Amino acid sequence: MVHLIEFCGKYAALDVESGSVHAIDKTAMSVLTFKNAGKTNEQIVNDLGEEAREALDEIEELERQGLLYSECEISGENAQFNTPVIKALCLLVAQDCNLRCSYCFADTGEYHGARALMDAETAKAAIDFLIGHSGGRRNLEVDFFGGEPLMNFDVVKQTVEYGRQQEKAHGKNIRFTLTTNAYHVTDEMADFINKEMKNVVISIDGRKEIHDKMRKNVAGKGSYDRVLENARKIVDGRKGQEYYVRGTYTAENLDFSNDVCAIADAGFDQISVEPVVTGESYAIRAEHIPQLKHEYEILAREYLKREKAGRGFNFFHFMIDLNSGPCLNKRLRGCGAGSEYLAVTADGNLYPCHQFAGMEDFYMGNVHDADVDQGIKKMFMDTHVFTKKGCSECWAKYYCSGGCAANAYHSTGDIRKPYEIGCETEKKRIETAIAIKVFEEDLL
Repeated sequence: MVHLIEFCGKYAALDVESGSVHAIDKTAMSVLTFKNAGKTNEQIVNDLGEEAREALDEIEELERQGLLYSECEISGENAQFNTPVIKALCLLVAQDCNLRCSYCFADTGEYHGARALMDAETAKAAIDFLIGHSGGRRNLEVDFFGGEPLMNFDVVKQTVEYGRQQEKAHGKNIRFTLTTNAYHVTDEMADFINKEMKNVVISIDGRKEIHDKMRKNVAGKGSYDRVLENARKIVDGRKGQEYYVRGTYTAENLDFSNDVCAIADAGFDQISVEPVVTGESYAIRAEHIPQLKHEYEILAREYLKREKAGRGFNFFHFMIDLNSGPCLNKRLRGCGAGSEYLAVTADGNLYPCHQFAGMEDFYMGNVHDADVDQGIKKMFMDTHVFTKKGCSECWAKYYCSGGCAANAYHSTGDIRKPYEIGCETEKKRIETAIAIKVFEEDLL
């Protein structure tokens, strides 16, 4: 399978199975378009003229080298997966929040239950559970999540202290991360985050008017000014350590490229902005797709323009490695939710990920149990690009890994039936990322 990409008057061909990407000219683009449509070489020359012959010769040479139209060597029947060990936990240390965001999938922290804070003993038991189920894997990860995890700051501190003790005792390395709305961040909190957290994700939606419309405090007031001040407090102290400012766009701001630029203009250079997944009036709908695709092109041009001017920023979805990238297992199965990665609620209950937390059908046990529900674990392990509807025939399968299981479930009711709107936006992001990587020198 060969997928063709056009961007800013430039052309590229992606050989799906080998991962090879080729910059091509307009003639080769036309030839490959006809080949993809099933036309013979003779028909192509008849349609395009003699100039097509040279392109056909080059294409056939790449085919002989296995760099175009290469065959798929794996399938659902012969795909071999390693038996996973648990390597990451998402700790919902605060099932409560000091904001009331309109689009919150977590019911402003309640997760289909009641507001609660995780106690220190449960958090420590989660660390023990992770280490005990990690097998021979040395590098582990714990993400403090909510709600708003800093509402339970004392337990966050105690958990990190306990984790540091246990990693030494068991020969492990625990990478702690934290996701925060940055509404309430003391100097002590900022210092602790920058000392102990390998990564921190801060939620800002972009322009002040967009952020304040969706991310209000408990009193119904906008949170932007306070969040921006606290976000800068954290980021200024990172000193080169990882962070991301993460936003959400909705039907209210389909011109989201302006929000990405607003985040960059506010002084942040590590940015990710995601489409909302919700059934509300501000949900992304099929009729929005053409505009969203155009927005990614606008953003890409601005991204390159700022890079050329020395004001560049990283946009998560434009970062792509064409030379190596994730292992095959990850390319086929994605994030590992339900098998390698689990979420822990305030009472210690286990779920495939934070977006399934509190859902009875996805309850997998408790951190005090010896093991997790094997049926749910197997269901997620058996969900990959060869079992998800339409994925095995899709050119983007090795980049999106079949998409997010939670997004699929919340939009279609089936973790194996991908969220089609999400597929369209993801494919556009992948195309744009590939184009930037291939043509960056020409476009700068």
